[in-house]
Amino acid sequence: MTNHAPTVGIVSLGCAKALVDSERILTRLRAEGYEISASYDGADLVIVNTCGFLDSARAESLEAIGEALAENGKVIVTGCMGIDEAAIRQTHPNVLAVTGPHQYEAVVGAVHQALPPLANPHQSLVPPEGLHLTPRHYAYLKISEGCDHRCSFFIIPSLRGPLVSRPAADILDEARRLAESGVKELLVISQDTSAYGQDLVRGKNQPPPILSLSEQLGDLGLWIRLHYVYPYPWVDQLIPLMKAGKLLPYLDIPFQHASPAVLKTMRRPADHEKLLERIERWRDVAPDLTIRSTFIVGFPGETEQDFEFLLEWLERAKLDRVGCFKYENVKGASANDLTGHVDDEVKEERFNRLTELARQVTNDKMQAKIGQTIDVLIDEVDEDGAIGRSKADSPEVDGEVYIEDGAGLKQGDIVKAKVFAAEDYDLWAELATDAPNA
Repeated sequence: MTNHAPTVGIVSLGCAKALVDSERILTRLRAEGYEISASYDGADLVIVNTCGFLDSARAESLEAIGEALAENGKVIVTGCMGIDEAAIRQTHPNVLAVTGPHQYEAVVGAVHQALPPLANPHQSLVPPEGLHLTPRHYAYLKISEGCDHRCSFFIIPSLRGPLVSRPAADILDEARRLAESGVKELLVISQDTSAYGQDLVRGKNQPPPILSLSEQLGDLGLWIRLHYVYPYPWVDQLIPLMKAGKLLPYLDIPFQHASPAVLKTMRRPADHEKLLERIERWRDVAPDLTIRSTFIVGFPGETEQDFEFLLEWLERAKLDRVGCFKYENVKGASANDLTGHVDDEVKEERFNRLTELARQVTNDKMQAKIGQTIDVLIDEVDEDGAIGRSKADSPEVDGEVYIEDGAGLKQGDIVKAKVFAAEDYDLWAELATDAPNA
């Protein structure tokens, strides 16, 4: 047995939920004595954690597998596309093993077979909070797997199965360890965050478990940000927690569309007039609330009238952050068989119109922040200043705050800064000398 520690690299594609899967795999391997490499040539083998939601994501996954094979030669494939082993091996027959999403034991077993660990692994090689692929000051906290919805364009239930919630005690224990390690922000994620615990209380007359979990997470004193929140009625009860400062005043709700006809075809809730009323009530309770959402344009059967309805709804809703996707077929989704598929040129034109409207709405809201003093979590610091995020900004998907006099700050600091300029999604601010750090 060689004394050289076996070394593993990883390529993590897709969403934050897949990133958490990658972190769990690396944590287990590190505990067994494996080293982690950031490069192909420094690794004895490479794990590719794939995405298989959209056809374009499948193509990206196959390309990443091919690159890893070319650069390293020893590749284990896991993740959502892993459920279609035949398609992977048809293109890349030389991969060592293929497993599906969140099959941690199978991935580790495949690594053992291809690259045995050193004898006597030491648990102390892993910090109590585990290994993370994010910066030290924020982390993703996955609270459940799977989804019970059957949207026509969605194949997550077939990829990741039905809703399975983690025990609250396990989640809170992980959150506490992350807090003790210096994490300042927890991004709570799952396929359907607001459904957390519904699989545990079916048939029982109990409050939705996400309410209690959110309150307990809020007691940690961290920034707690909720992603992928389906607008169930009990979401209304989360808003007072935001007003009280236990949760960040931020909701990520994938509305997908607004036209009742399109939503019906998508198999999504179609009463968006009532949603407008709820959004207004939420803002009455928590005036600083930021709402982020995503929409699909060019869904099969979407007419110009449907699209105009969506634009009018967005003008009324005035959402703070809007992402837009052009519809594309997903292997295995029932929407593929719908009639009335929209031409690519029309999709592109609608995409441009929606994103421009969303940009204008966001820019107006950002301009209104000029002169305000806000809390900023610092992500990067160099000799030119600091870059951070406000409570309204999730990493990678939202805007940033540029602090030109922030060169003396440290990554992970939370400071107060006064906004003096804004453009589209970003803010420029200076440190507030008359206010204490947050």
